Amino acid sequence: MFRVAILYPSTEGATFDHDYYLASHIPMVAARLGENCTSWGVDKVINGPFVAIGYLVVSDLDAFGAAMAEHGAEIIGDVANYTTIAPQMVVSELAA
Repeated sequence: MFRVAILYPSTEGATFDHDYYLASHIPMVAARLGENCTSWGVDKVINGPFVAIGYLVVSDLDAFGAAMAEHGAEIIGDVANYTTIAPQMVVSELAA
């Protein structure tokens, strides 16, 4: 299993719509990933260098890459609907 973390750095003057992200964007991304996405979550950061962190747990990285190749334009295109921050992505293997 793998975790894809999408981090949104706290940036002066930036905006982030947590409600839209939680209710619309992350569920849409999970739907585009299909059965490969086994779970997802969102952190509304209250202290630290980020304003939000989204998580997607996937079972197959190749399937994740294929889904992103197919749906990436739609997913990236939706970012402007909730933030002015350029997201950062970190992929890790779940160790425990």
